Amino acid sequence: MFTGFNAQRRQFLAIATGAFALAPAVTISPARANSKEVNLTADTASTLRINATFAALKQIEAGVLDIGYAEAGPVDGPVAILLHGWPYDIHTYVDVAPLLASKGFRVIVPYLRGYGTTTFLSADTLRNGQQAALAIDIIALMDALQVDRAIIAGCDWGARTACILAALWPERVKALVSVSGYLIGSREANKMPLPPNAEQKWWYQFYFATERGRAGYSLNRQDFARLIWQTASPSWKFDDATFERTGRSLNNPDHVDIVVHNYRWRLGLADGESKYDDLEKRLAQSPAITVPTISLEGDNNGAPHPLATVYAKKFSGRYEHRVISGGVGHNLPQEAPQAFAQAVTDVGAF
Repeated sequence: MFTGFNAQRRQFLAIATGAFALAPAVTISPARANSKEVNLTADTASTLRINATFAALKQIEAGVLDIGYAEAGPVDGPVAILLHGWPYDIHTYVDVAPLLASKGFRVIVPYLRGYGTTTFLSADTLRNGQQAALAIDIIALMDALQVDRAIIAGCDWGARTACILAALWPERVKALVSVSGYLIGSREANKMPLPPNAEQKWWYQFYFATERGRAGYSLNRQDFARLIWQTASPSWKFDDATFERTGRSLNNPDHVDIVVHNYRWRLGLADGESKYDDLEKRLAQSPAITVPTISLEGDNNGAPHPLATVYAKKFSGRYEHRVISGGVGHNLPQEAPQAFAQAVTDVGAF
């Protein structure tokens, strides 16, 4: 789930003093003529089950991984790569993918490292969850699939990864869709303490910092994930079958190591790999994103997330922010698939 940069951490001060309200009416500065806000209501797509599951999975060796992924749509269509987060999986997009495929997109939905059928090629590779490593995984996937350029869209860890790709490799990213906007993190910023009620929202981050937390997550990962789903999307009435379909992907043998390393690395409690140091230095500067972008936010997101007014200035190209109302929570693509698919379609035409 989300962690951000300095300005975003300042936003939590507003939360602590009661200034933060759910589903804020965001106003983008009129001086930015290439930016606008749109308020939308999630339609019945949030309760439809268009596609129970993906028909088949594919595997491809890319970088240090053997990546499992779902694919839909024509092979010669414009490519949209959809990235999931924690504790979710590719089924975040199980209803989005057919919508985009029907519009002619070639849709690629990979399991991130530590999820589903994605595995490491070598037992000796560090089970590294740092942000740069996940981004390099997607560049390696694009290279392996011979995809030069794609629309990259994501939420949670996937949104952060998508933002990193757009910031550091804009020549590979035609356009960006990001739930909760600019999510590139900084370990230096994460050293700053937050007010108590803001820290409480990150309870699992501190839990994972302990060996008790590692053991507890390993033993109870499905129950843990269900709790996160419920608190991050308090209005989402998912059924057991929907949860269990994703819960199985958390049984990946590397899952716990990747998740624990991800959160410990963010807090400076675990080292990354030196080969990513230059990338992390660039990311710590909060680089601007120049590619066309639509950011999305649900009006009932129960997970820590920044205000759109905090991150809007980070998008220097054509940019639009959309608030999806109707009780939409953190897992926006699965809760409001038509709104998410429409954003991908629209940003591709910017």
